[in-house]
Amino acid sequence: MKQNLWLKPLRLAIIMAMPFFLGLGMMLLVIVWDWPSYPAWEYGRIPPDQFGLTPDQRLDLASKTLDYLRQSARAENVIYLLEELRLPDSGAPLYNEREIGHMLDVKHVADNIRLVWLVAAVVVVAGSLALVVKADTAVYGWRTVMFGGTFTVVVLLGIALFILLAWDIFFVQFHELLFPAGTWTFAYSDGLIRLFPEQFWFDVGVVMSGGALLSGVVTAVFGTFMARRAGDRGRDKRPTT
Repeated sequence: MKQNLWLKPLRLAIIMAMPFFLGLGMMLLVIVWDWPSYPAWEYGRIPPDQFGLTPDQRLDLASKTLDYLRQSARAENVIYLLEELRLPDSGAPLYNEREIGHMLDVKHVADNIRLVWLVAAVVVVAGSLALVVKADTAVYGWRTVMFGGTFTVVVLLGIALFILLAWDIFFVQFHELLFPAGTWTFAYSDGLIRLFPEQFWFDVGVVMSGGALLSGVVTAVFGTFMARRAGDRGRDKRPTT
């Protein structure tokens, strides 16, 4: 194994990619979650719309908004899905021009997240398989999976604590990092805030970070178990005297 110079770089790549694989994977799962949808669960625990949308109307509009994010086409080609949404009582557009512009940015970010997750998935899955399928690197490979899970736990624990202890700072910094200044703040009467109030996003942050943290724990435990099992198999195959 000492002659394989690619082992350490591959291990490092897998460990560094693991938080993106598990963390962004959890983020994408919330977007595609449709059995029932995440808003269906969330609306059962946060206050109703103060401007008159019924729970069913609110859920319908939120689900159609998420359908837009699930589309594989470019944002500019499917933004009409949001432009066509109307308020049930007045028939006025649900989203104004500023909201439409922001949702274009949101889908660009979501599409980039999918791309980053796909790259991380290839690194983690293909890299781990390349290590664990060979008898002489199996223990090394499973320990790499364990370290990747442990690294994910450390990273996501930090994010989860940040969300719980300094939500306002996290929320602002997250948006300033991803979106142009001045494009992501809206009035309480705007459609985006009516469907997705701040409490909604706080809960999303807790679910995403908590779910990814749990995934990291499971990955670390599984890697540890499999490394021990692979080590036991290696010892069983050694000749006895």
